Parts: sequence; C-alpha cells; structure tokens
Amino acid sequence: MASTQKSLSQLGAALYFDVNLSKYRNQSCATCHNPQKGFIDDRDNGVFGAVSLGSDNHSLGDRNAPTASYAALTPVFHKNAEGNFVGGQFHDGRESTLADQAGGPPLNPIEMGMKSKEEVASRLKENVFYIEQFKQIFGNNVTESSDALYAAMTQSIMAFEETELFMPFNSKYDRMLRGEVEFTPEEELGKTLFFSQQFTNCNACHQLNTSPFYSKETFTNYHYENIGVPENTYVRSKTEIIEEKDAGLLLNPKVSGSEHGGKFKVPTLRNIMVTGPYMHNGVFQELRTVLEFYDHYNNPSRTINPETGKEWEQAEWPATVNFEELEKGPALTDNKIDALMAFLSTLTDKRFEKTTQ
Repeated sequence: MASTQKSLSQLGAALYFDVNLSKYRNQSCATCHNPQKGFIDDRDNGVFGAVSLGSDNHSLGDRNAPTASYAALTPVFHKNAEGNFVGGQFHDGRESTLADQAGGPPLNPIEMGMKSKEEVASRLKENVFYIEQFKQIFGNNVTESSDALYAAMTQSIMAFEETELFMPFNSKYDRMLRGEVEFTPEEELGKTLFFSQQFTNCNACHQLNTSPFYSKETFTNYHYENIGVPENTYVRSKTEIIEEKDAGLLLNPKVSGSEHGGKFKVPTLRNIMVTGPYMHNGVFQELRTVLEFYDHYNNPSRTINPETGKEWEQAEWPATVNFEELEKGPALTDNKIDALMAFLSTLTDKRFEKTTQ
C-alpha cells in the first residue's frame, strides 16, 4: 500500500508540473501554486500579482490563487453541528477534496483552458510514462474512459499535494514547540497577542485547536466570514467577469441564503509572510496592511489605507460583515502590530525563511 501511494504521489508530481495539460502547453498546476514561492502564483500578471493569468496570456480571474501549502488538511465541505459551513477547497468551498479541486483549473476557460476531459485525456496519452503508471496503479482499463483517466489524474495530483513537501511543519513556531529554538521577546509578545481574545481576537478564526501549543495547528478554523474586504476595483477593471460583486460562499452550489453572501473561507496563516497579495481578491499587497485593516475597526486613528494613502474603501458585500467579531478588542499600537508581524513570521516553513529576512 505504501509503495502504491508513493508511486501515486510521484505520478502526481509529474502531472503537477506538466504544462502540456493546458490549452497552449504553457501552464501547469505549479504556475499558480509555485512550490518555490509558497505555493502561490508569484507572477505579476499585469495586476501586481492579485489574480492569475490564463493559458491564453489574456484572461484574468478575479480571485487570488490561495496557497496550496497545508491545503490537504482542509476538511471536506460540510455544515457543522452549530450550523456553520466548514471546509472545502477554493475560497468558496465549492469542491470538497483536493482531487475535486485539481479537476477544476484544466477545464476552466480562463485558466488552463482545455475544452473537455477527452481533450485532457488525449494529452495524457501522449506521454508513455503516464499511461504505464496509470495502468499499473489504477488498472489496465483506466485509459479506456476519459472520465476514469481524468479522475486518476486528479487523484494522483492530490496524492502529491498530501506529501510532506506541502506541509512539513518545520517553521520556527513548530521548532519552538519542540524545544529546538526560542522566540525573541517580540515574537513571544506577538504570540501572546495572537492567542488572546482580550487583545486581538485573531484566534477566533485562525486557531483550529483549543491549545496554542498543538503541534499540527493550521491557523484556520476553515469557517466562512465576511470581514469587510473592499472590492479590488483595479482587477475588476481588467477582467471580463461581468458580476459587479463577488458573492463568495453564496456561489457555492451547495449553499443558499443571502446571509452567506460575501463570505470567504478563513485562510491558513501558514507561510502567510510569503503568500501575498492578500485577501480573496488580492486587494492588499502587504501583510501589515491587513493587520492595520483589522485594527481600523477598533482604532479611530487608523482611517487611512497605507497602500493607497486614502480612507479605507467600503466592504464589497456590506450586508453580512461580521462586526460582532471585528469590533472586539482594543486598538493596537504600532509596536503591537510589529509584534504580531514578528509572530506571523514564525509560521514560515523553513525552506522559505530566507525570503522573509
């Protein structure tokens, strides 16, 4: 079984980097989830990296490509006992598993742009290694059906994304928990602030486990929230997407009810220092801007977006903003924001640490 899983993940690795699975043979999973850059799309794309460019080198999406790091730990999309929607892949949870997610981009006309599963299957059959591996792992009949071959492709990519490469748990935070390193006083202050509902309320959404010392903390509860993020009007002016507002969770076919409009999945904070731009639409370039944005709900002195030099713009979907949570806690001084930044830096996987120094 272990050897089969290893073969599956190795096949998935080849598929993950294969540009031939896009319309113009120029884009792979790794294009928008680059393993060297925190598993995000690190290209500028003419929009300061806020959203991704399609295989046609023209089409733009309107959502920021989320990091694929630690995505394998996301629970399947479901409604919990309290009636909250939880988990799922993409910003709106519309696909339950990583395999489901992997099946989306190749057929998306503004992403990899392939016309059908049959067309993808044809590209897969061009590669003798693929066919040999698919038959060995999934059986000789797998290549007889485009649906079966496509499903095998997505299962393989998921297996690769489940490997330690994507979730090594070796950040300074993890090493601190194991007693291998100590936090600086500023990092320690940031940790105290982060896990304190009295001071910041960060852990209301960005803590999965009841203890701040849990060894596999992903720093998200996988719930859906509207925190009042403004529309990225610059991106919208350059896309061909006609909807005026992004309804978020409400666009998930399993969800109905206006109370869910404008909500997006709470992202992991693992590798947050290297996975900007930020928010579901990439509207903020800097992580510090995000912290100041949160603070502006409680701090009358933070009226200006430091990136634009103008007042914060109104929420893209104002009707469902969660003011109850956002307006908890006192205003933060610049020193406390510095400390939070220092703590968030400790969540960077070891392989990416040099890029934050």
